[in-house]
Amino acid sequence: MDINSRDYAKQQDDQDPLNQFRSQFVIPSKVDLARKTLKHDGTEDDESGDSTYLCGNSLGLQPKLTRSYLQQYLDTWATKGVYGHFKAIEDTSLVPFMNMDEDLQEDMAKVVGAKPSEVAVMQTLTANLHLMMASFFQPTKDRWKIILEGKAFPSDHYAVESQLRHHGLDPDNSMILVEPPSKRSPLIPTEHIISVIDEHASETALLLLPGIQFYTGQLLDMPKITAHAQSKGIVVGWDLAHAVGNVPMQMHDWNVDFAVWCTYKYLNCGPGAIGGCFVHERHCEVTSANGAGPGGKPKIQYRSRLAGWWGSSKTSRFDMTNEFQPIPGAGGFQVSNPSVADLTAVRASLDVFKQTSMEQLRQKSMKITKYLEDMLDLLAEEQDKSFGRCFSIITPRDPAERGTQLSVMLSPGLLDSIMESLEEGGVVLDERRPNVIRVAPTPLYNTYSDVFTFIEVFRQACEKAMKSKDTQAQSTIADAGRASKGWSEVK
Repeated sequence: MDINSRDYAKQQDDQDPLNQFRSQFVIPSKVDLARKTLKHDGTEDDESGDSTYLCGNSLGLQPKLTRSYLQQYLDTWATKGVYGHFKAIEDTSLVPFMNMDEDLQEDMAKVVGAKPSEVAVMQTLTANLHLMMASFFQPTKDRWKIILEGKAFPSDHYAVESQLRHHGLDPDNSMILVEPPSKRSPLIPTEHIISVIDEHASETALLLLPGIQFYTGQLLDMPKITAHAQSKGIVVGWDLAHAVGNVPMQMHDWNVDFAVWCTYKYLNCGPGAIGGCFVHERHCEVTSANGAGPGGKPKIQYRSRLAGWWGSSKTSRFDMTNEFQPIPGAGGFQVSNPSVADLTAVRASLDVFKQTSMEQLRQKSMKITKYLEDMLDLLAEEQDKSFGRCFSIITPRDPAERGTQLSVMLSPGLLDSIMESLEEGGVVLDERRPNVIRVAPTPLYNTYSDVFTFIEVFRQACEKAMKSKDTQAQSTIADAGRASKGWSEVK
């Protein structure tokens, strides 16, 4: 069957072993996206169909369980009040408020490849990054540098820069930026990263990189880079914002020191939802020390951190003794009690994820993204034969070096027109100015038919944008000619 046909896409959807998951999500309709109100006023065309939502790399869609679970949370709060913290309720899918963060550990650990005790659902990504650096970035006169990528997500860059300043260090000579070695490509090869590590190893305290680079969609070789940096005595942390829920990982087995992530992209927990944190068990030990502490109690030893009451032992948390007894594991790095509303959304999401596995999701992801890549290549060949190619894929071509996202670089001056046409066609994706669109067919709810629809709309959007650009160019030439003629007449 011709790959460049809707029948082929439909066939792939019918054969997709994960096709039942789409029905577990709320897919915005084209009408939903177009109208300026939340409520349907009855005048719109209900037959417009679902939108083509390829933006799970920015904000994942809502699982249908989320509304149900949030209502249960609200009902518990309304009918039980403070008892909701401690008392089990028979007719709810949720555990008591106090235990909700702990209840998520096992399922979240499977997503990142960790032991349950090494994972905490807490704070937000940048807050967690600061908490981790407060514990793991301990500069000395010999080691004081932090290595990160040159085009890091701005919040990571700001966090690193502010941590350096907090320690009285100058970012100009303490922040080492890994830049692409070639001006022809935005990608950063593993060997280049390793060469930068080697160059600065003796003076570097911390390496912080993204599991998947947000702009290009490049999946970094986390195990190889981690092992190499640690062999040089460098602490290694990973920002998993675009990797979590996207690709299988093994944080524990890779011996990663710490990692942080958000939950609103591929984990589908809602805008700005609570984040997550991994701390390897070797950093989480709480052991006895010589001597006695306050009140004659035995002293304990644990890794230095910025502490808060939710990181203290649950058995003594409400004793109000002001004696911090950290929970062994990542939970001991928690600071404040987490938002139960956020945890409820995470519970709903993980109850979807636990019905499959990261390995199964990865299999579909690699296949559907390859289909997207092939269709874009066919479109590029069409354009070569007509008005000229107006885009290129900047994400690695090797499926093992990317997640589900393909980043597409447009010819200069086309972004606004193409994004407007995509929106009019009911296609949702995001942009990174000046000229990149990011397309992410998410395996839980996207279909091959979604990809085919995107290609159809994108084809038309490119044609429209190129014609408009040609018209503007011709108008500019005509204006210049008229101006030249007028000047000649004046002379």
